[in-house]
Amino acid sequence: MKSNSSPIILNTVSDLRAFLTLARGNGKTVGFVPTMGNLHQGHLDLVNKASDMTDIVVVSIFVNPMQFGPHEDFDAYPRTLNADCEALNNHPCDAVFAPTVREVYPKGVNTEIDLPSLSTILCGHHRPGHFKGVATVVTKLLNIVQPDVAVFGNKDYQQLQVIQTMVADLLIPVTIVGADTTREPNGLAMSSRNAYLSAEEKETAAMLYATLKRIGDALRSDSRVSTTLKQEKERLTAAGFVLDYLEIRDAQDLSKSYVEADSAVILVAAKLGRARLIDNLVIELKR
Repeated sequence: MKSNSSPIILNTVSDLRAFLTLARGNGKTVGFVPTMGNLHQGHLDLVNKASDMTDIVVVSIFVNPMQFGPHEDFDAYPRTLNADCEALNNHPCDAVFAPTVREVYPKGVNTEIDLPSLSTILCGHHRPGHFKGVATVVTKLLNIVQPDVAVFGNKDYQQLQVIQTMVADLLIPVTIVGADTTREPNGLAMSSRNAYLSAEEKETAAMLYATLKRIGDALRSDSRVSTTLKQEKERLTAAGFVLDYLEIRDAQDLSKSYVEADSAVILVAAKLGRARLIDNLVIELKR
């Protein structure tokens, strides 16, 4: 279905599998966009990309308790299923999978997927257990949907690396696609957590992307990178950000030895008011 009619809403694994069995019986390929809901334009761009690559698209809306820490915003995380489904009416989404926690974890959490080399650095260091929760639920969702293609946003760069590595290691037959970050006019990466920002904080938050670009310029010119990094950390702190990290890593494996790499990624995570914001910028290095 490529028309922009209303998607069917399915709440159980058995109903979704029945829907997909029928679609595959008709020779359709399946695209998948996993989300936690509270959809914005960035999510809708992922749906469009999945539709460009496959015949039908499934969007999951599930706030996964496993990836929230004890002092994080699981209870406060916006749950806007009706508005989300309405937004998808105007996009090529065929089915919304909106399960309960019990449907996804029928016997609780007895099996966990962990990638220690990737899950304990950067955001994983500051949010212990987060990527174990992400990897576990994405594995479950991929097993449920069994898509040909699954699309994730490049904004969550570390998450994308975790998922690509996990899929390769577990031999899951799916193509993982990373889609470009969708940004506000001021450069701020779109995120559901931007709703926590005041109007003034949203303008301040645009500094993150500007910071990444200045560091990227220093990387490209191979000049004063460490000095630029130090100055940018001070600039963000002075503006009211509480930095978790601002680092440069190898874009392929997130190791610290980016100097010899073909490409580097600059990653930032910082709190501003009630919101924890992340962003990144990949830089091709001259050799």
